[in-house]
Amino acid sequence: MRSDIEIAQAHPLKPIQEIAAKVGLQGDEIQRYGHSKAKVPIDVIASRPERASKLVLVTGISPTPAGEGKSTTSVGLADALTLRDRNPVLCLREPSLGPVFGMKGGAAGGGYSQVVPMEDINLHFTGDFHAISSAHGLLSAMLDNHLFRPNSAQLDHRRITWRRAVDMNDRALRSIVVGLGGPNGGIPREDGFMITAASEVMAIFCLASDLKDLEQRLGNIIIGYTRAREPVRCRDIGAEGAMTILLSDAIHPNLVQTLGGTPAFIHGGPFANIAHGCNSLFATRAGLKLGDVVVTEAGFGADLGAEKFFDIKCRMGGLSPDAVVIVATIRALKMHGGVARDALATENLKALRAGMENLFGHVENVGRFGVPAVVAINRFASDTTAEVEALMSACEERGLSAVEADPHGGGGEGCLDLADAVWETVQSGEAAFQPLYPSNIPLAEKIETIAKQIYGASGVEFLSGVQDDLGRLEATGLADAPVCIAKTQYSFSDDPSLLGRPTGFTVAVREVTPSAGAGFVVAKTGDIMTMPGLAATPAAMNMAIDRDGVISGLM
Repeated sequence: MRSDIEIAQAHPLKPIQEIAAKVGLQGDEIQRYGHSKAKVPIDVIASRPERASKLVLVTGISPTPAGEGKSTTSVGLADALTLRDRNPVLCLREPSLGPVFGMKGGAAGGGYSQVVPMEDINLHFTGDFHAISSAHGLLSAMLDNHLFRPNSAQLDHRRITWRRAVDMNDRALRSIVVGLGGPNGGIPREDGFMITAASEVMAIFCLASDLKDLEQRLGNIIIGYTRAREPVRCRDIGAEGAMTILLSDAIHPNLVQTLGGTPAFIHGGPFANIAHGCNSLFATRAGLKLGDVVVTEAGFGADLGAEKFFDIKCRMGGLSPDAVVIVATIRALKMHGGVARDALATENLKALRAGMENLFGHVENVGRFGVPAVVAINRFASDTTAEVEALMSACEERGLSAVEADPHGGGGEGCLDLADAVWETVQSGEAAFQPLYPSNIPLAEKIETIAKQIYGASGVEFLSGVQDDLGRLEATGLADAPVCIAKTQYSFSDDPSLLGRPTGFTVAVREVTPSAGAGFVVAKTGDIMTMPGLAATPAAMNMAIDRDGVISGLM
């Protein structure tokens, strides 16, 4: 069996201007990055008239080591819609170098459902992540320089909340001390790094509506507090203009193609467990302006990525999704039913039925937003006929639309039934989207609403000082902001060991922090960290490049 990278490398790429022409873009309207990549300027997108395009979100069950294939299904669905002449556009996040070199390897789909050029997309691509890291680093440098020089903003060096960022998993940088080296080394203080995908600059980048909005949002970033606990913002030290310059090329969405020749915008990449987990608003709006149906993805399960897509991105961007695809695998459902990873190839109907509760929980969650769902059963060779029939029957009993799909082995051809079901759903007019909660309720009530209605928690415990911090954030001007809960992706709860569909648990909120530029408040639970570490055997150890420049080992 050929690896993902071998499949991608064997596929002839079409000239990017040919892909652009599929959505009505002329050669002089794109900025080419070689043969197969381009940026589409946001003013070109803005010049296009609005159209009655349909928006489809792909999400999934709570992820497991068994694999669900959400990105692969997104690509396969888009290619199947192309085969049905539906004029689709695919919108995905850019991979972060940390996970690429860490546990996951590449993140551009898999098998015969990939976005290409796969190596470029997984590595430096068009430099967007580097621009975001640089803009973040510029603010860090200007902050420390401001402390060292006049400190006219009266920043208290003990209350600085802005940390540094790098696009790599590096646990040694989680907590550091800066400013050492004597009088010319700056002000000694504790600091640390987060991964770029967790940076507020990334969140802003993915939620901004235009260049002016981007600069205003960057200026709103809270970098720390005075001794009187008054917030100090990025604009108070004059960094937002230069940061915007560093991002002024990156904000244009990246256009590439799938193996099936579908136009794909790959742009922005916030994590879904510690951020909002969606590609940029620039890219989604580009898709809606240029295609008849947009297939997009939100990270991890529907309790994380989908909830944040609805309550943060759709609320801020004025988006109204028409359908949701919830991806599940029988292997993963059996893990949620208690089967060990090394026993997943053995038929186990009892465990499958128990694990189905995780899927049904995510389906119910999507329904709370008024958006109809289609269940995509991503087939594996080890799935038995009895297992597939049991899952299909259980979905039918609940009145759910469920379709088998084979995006990995069959590409678009393997997702034609899924494409037909999705198209029927978006044409039905069933969608009546609404956010889960109104903007004008207290922040604590927003957190409790998500925890109880989406996670199934019996309640929320706000640990010491959190309620006071929520009050300060509301007084700072964030009372109407949505909340972004940082939680483990492996469970509905904040305990990653509670698989399936747990009940009777309490979610403990240990810290709340402002993302004032992005426009939301982050509530942190469990042991979620903003800087991951590498695995014992990082994916990077299996990567190589030969003397002809051919890369291997990038899964």
